[in-house]
Amino acid sequence: MDKLRVGIIGCGNIAPAYFTGCGLFRILEAVACADLNAETAQARAKEFNVKALTVDELLASPEVDLVVNLTIPKVHAAVSRRALEAGKHVHSEKPLGITLEEGGALVQAAQKAKRRLGCAPDTFLGAGLQTCRKVIDDGWIGRPLGGTAFMMCRGPESWHPNPAFFYERGGGPMLDMGPYYITALVHLLGPVKAVSAVAVKSFPDRLATCAQHFGERLPVAVPTHNSGTLIFESGAVVTVCISFDVHAHTHSPIEIYGSEGSLQVPDPNCFGGDVKVFRPDSGQWQPFGFSHGYRENSRSIGAADLAHGVRSGRPHRCSGDLALHVLEVMLTFERASQEGRTLEIAHRCAQPAALPLGLIPGVLDD
Repeated sequence: MDKLRVGIIGCGNIAPAYFTGCGLFRILEAVACADLNAETAQARAKEFNVKALTVDELLASPEVDLVVNLTIPKVHAAVSRRALEAGKHVHSEKPLGITLEEGGALVQAAQKAKRRLGCAPDTFLGAGLQTCRKVIDDGWIGRPLGGTAFMMCRGPESWHPNPAFFYERGGGPMLDMGPYYITALVHLLGPVKAVSAVAVKSFPDRLATCAQHFGERLPVAVPTHNSGTLIFESGAVVTVCISFDVHAHTHSPIEIYGSEGSLQVPDPNCFGGDVKVFRPDSGQWQPFGFSHGYRENSRSIGAADLAHGVRSGRPHRCSGDLALHVLEVMLTFERASQEGRTLEIAHRCAQPAALPLGLIPGVLDD
């Protein structure tokens, strides 16, 4: 198989999962990494037996075909654009950008450069959410009518070593965790037509209790509790709550309610998890076995799917169009709240294709 050679920019906490994930897929080969901190890049390079380069060197390298962008959110778009202009395909961590303008410009830059643009999350390509997609596509719950999605916690300031950026512009629960939930819903139900929402900043600042910043006050510049309704092109209506203001709750991450039954969807931040189906004839929730592989952490599966698309010419699933649609949906929560009305989503995308059944491990095409 003709591999795409991968260079990773950003060697922080998530990088090992991507290096390891590259090794799962026959079409990928990690060859280089870069970070603003040269020592960090050198440590990762030694750990995973790749070259440590500067960012400029990596972008100029003829040995890199695909850049995986793991930088901080506020520079995602700038780094991805540089990589596209350098002639590389790009798969970025989420979100695609922190404004709709920079996300849209990035999609246009990929089109101009005639290069592929992909974006996390790719967890919907895992066993849990692919099984849920098959449950829906095969009619187990009938026509999807509605649903709920809840991501509610108390925020990262008690454990994250650098929590301040979560409360700056470009952060917050919606842009940090929302991509998993909104992307999963688009994967299951298709694109969103409109959003109505209330988005509030519950506290002017947050108290950090992590060891690195214990006792510091973190100014809050973004909504920390987002509650809204997504109206899908299919007609389904889903209630969504994304919050850093909740100590505890008992809601399932995602549930889909159909004309013939209901579906419990596992945590979309994971690749596996329990899938359960309720049908009136059984009268209870029943476990549903996985129809697809990749139940363990398989980050880089989105990059591998992009690589298969490059080699075969087919569309890739974690596309820039999907990420731009999801970004607009997320940003529309705050705007709909400010304007006090339901807002239409302008950028539409195709529903990502389901993965085929029976794939050889490490290969994403029949």
